[in-house]
Amino acid sequence: MAKKKKRKAFWSNIKFKYRLTLTNENTLEDILTLHVSKLNGFSVLLFFCIALFLVASLIVAFTPLRNYLPGYMNSELRTQVVENALRVDSLQQQLERQNLYIMNIQDIFRGDIKTDTVQSIDSLTVIREDSLMERTERETAFRKQYEENERFNLTTLAARSEGEGLIFYRPTRGMVSAPFNAERRHYGTDIAAGLGESVLATLDGTVVLSAYTAETGYIIQIQHSQDFISVYKHCGSLLKREGESVKGGDAIALVGNTGQLSTGPHLHFELWHKGRAVNPELYVVF
Repeated sequence: MAKKKKRKAFWSNIKFKYRLTLTNENTLEDILTLHVSKLNGFSVLLFFCIALFLVASLIVAFTPLRNYLPGYMNSELRTQVVENALRVDSLQQQLERQNLYIMNIQDIFRGDIKTDTVQSIDSLTVIREDSLMERTERETAFRKQYEENERFNLTTLAARSEGEGLIFYRPTRGMVSAPFNAERRHYGTDIAAGLGESVLATLDGTVVLSAYTAETGYIIQIQHSQDFISVYKHCGSLLKREGESVKGGDAIALVGNTGQLSTGPHLHFELWHKGRAVNPELYVVF
């Protein structure tokens, strides 16, 4: 009985209406009279918060602001970023070349270099880069050691020729927890990430597998050009179906912890080329 009385008292207190009156101070005339309760005030405040949230969501979803959210940058914008970075690098090299050209002309005018010994401005530029800028003994020793170590290393050359012209996107944000190791039959790279983090397609392609297995949980597999296949395992949920076309950088799944072989929230990312597992770290910067 005491509980029922308390409940009735609580609801009666919330539903109790107060009269709010606006009165003219000079004439003492009631201009506006409102009957409000605490329940009405809570309802109006809740409606205002929901409306504000919906307006903010619509602004973010249908304006370029969505590109600043993790996992929502479209592939075209990513391609433009890469192209702009390459253009900036080319412009920087051209600027350095022009500076060397001006310095060479000044040396000729001052008489530091005889015009009889100059075959071309390009040859003079090479001389300035290689001869006039002296190398230290430490740099010379490092160059020699590096050239000897890389002399018979064909892995880097093969990787570049296989993926030539392709821009590989990072599949998700996180830290590499287990690298590729073919000897232990670990044919992919494990990336520790937070639950619900977006999983992105590393290249343009077509989804050839979107399913669930007992060992690897939710798995999605994409066929790409130049005989590449990417595999994403232990996902929390899948966003694409078999037969759908995707662009590089599109969200295809969410990071999860599914499957018997999963050791925590992470993404197991594999990259195959012509039926052979390759080290993803040779193509993707994690």
